[in-house]
Amino acid sequence: MARDYYEVLSVSRNASKDEIKKSFRTLARKYHPDVSTEDNAEQKFKEINEAYEVLSDDQKRQQYDRFGHAGVSGAGAGGFNGTAGFGGFEDIFEDFFSSFVGRQGGTRSASRRGSDIRVDVNIAFEEAAFGIDKEIQFHRLEVCDVCEGSGAREGSHPITCPDCKGAGEVRQVRQTFVGSVVRVAACPRCGGKGKIIENPCTNCDGSGRRRRKTKLSVKIPAGVHDGLRIQVRGEGDAGEKSAQSGDMYVVIHVTEHEFFKRRDSDIILDVSVNVAQAALGDKVQIPTLEGDVEMVIPAGTQTGKVFRLKGKGVPRLRTDGTNSGRGDQMVYVTVEVPSKLTESQRKLFEELGESLGNQITPQSRASGKGFFSRVMDFLGGEQ
Repeated sequence: MARDYYEVLSVSRNASKDEIKKSFRTLARKYHPDVSTEDNAEQKFKEINEAYEVLSDDQKRQQYDRFGHAGVSGAGAGGFNGTAGFGGFEDIFEDFFSSFVGRQGGTRSASRRGSDIRVDVNIAFEEAAFGIDKEIQFHRLEVCDVCEGSGAREGSHPITCPDCKGAGEVRQVRQTFVGSVVRVAACPRCGGKGKIIENPCTNCDGSGRRRRKTKLSVKIPAGVHDGLRIQVRGEGDAGEKSAQSGDMYVVIHVTEHEFFKRRDSDIILDVSVNVAQAALGDKVQIPTLEGDVEMVIPAGTQTGKVFRLKGKGVPRLRTDGTNSGRGDQMVYVTVEVPSKLTESQRKLFEELGESLGNQITPQSRASGKGFFSRVMDFLGGEQ
C-alpha cells in the first residue's frame, strides 16, 4: 500500500510549492544513498522523489487530491522518468556531486596563500592629523631559512606519496541507482599535497614556515581617524610552498588630546574668557595644531559664540590615501563668571551692577539670540 505523498514529504495538504520543494530537498539530502546511513535509504529516496514528482506538478497534484494514487497511476514510478522529479534533483546534484567526476583539475590541495594579520597601533592626536612613518613590531609566519620552505631536513627531500602516486587525490567508484559514480577526494595520507616529508626540518617541524618577531615602517597618512584600517599588501603570513603572502591590516587608535576634539576634518576647542574680556573685547592667543595664533574677541561676546579659524583643522583624507584641503578649527567661547572676588573686585562689580540695573530680559525664541539657539548653531556648524 503506497504511503500518502503529503506524509512522505512531511507537509500539510495545503502546503505551498516552496514548502514542498524545501521539504523535498531536506529529505533528499538525508536519504541520498551515497551519503545516508539510514536503513533502506535507497527505497526511501525513490519514494521521496515519486511524491515530489506528483506534488510539484499542479495538474498531477490536483488529480492526486481528487482521486488519490489512482488519479496519478503511472506517475513517478519510483524513477527519474518524470520531468518534475528530475528537475527537483538539479539542486541536489549541486549539493552532493560537487566532488564527483567531471571536475577539472582534480582535488590536489594547492599551496595556500598566507593568512592576513592585524596589528593595532596607538598614535598621538597630532600624528593622526599630519601623518607619520611609524615603526611597528609584530609576529608573523615567515619562510623557514633552514629548509627554505620545503619542510624537509637538510640533505633530504619530500618524497612522492605512495598512496596517490603524487596526484594528491584518490578516487572511489560506487554503484548507485543512477549508475556508476566516481568520487574524488583529497588523499588522506598526504593531505592532497602529493608529497610526504619523511625527515622534517627541525627548525620548523616540517611546516616550511616559522613564526618570528618582525619590525616594519608603515606610512600613516595625514587625516586618519580612530578605528581606521590601513591595508599593507604582502606583509602578512608567508604562504605555503612559495605561495602568495597574506596582507597586514594596521588598525589605528588615536590618543585623546588634552584640549582638542575632532569632528570629521574640523578641530573643536573650548575656551573660557572672563566677563571683562567678553564685555570690552580683547586679543587672545589661541592654541592650534601648529602653535598659537592671535584671535580677536569682539566686545559684547556671549557664551556660546563660535569663531572659525579657516584651514586650521585636519587634512581631509581621500580613499586613495591622498589629501584634499583641510578642515577648520572651531573655537567655542564660554564667558566665565568668577566665583571668588577680592574686596576691590566686589566694589567694582557692585558699581557696575548699580549702573546696569536689576531688570532681567527673557529671550524670545523667535529672536534666535538665546543660549540654546547658539548651541544649536554651533552643533550645526554655523557661526
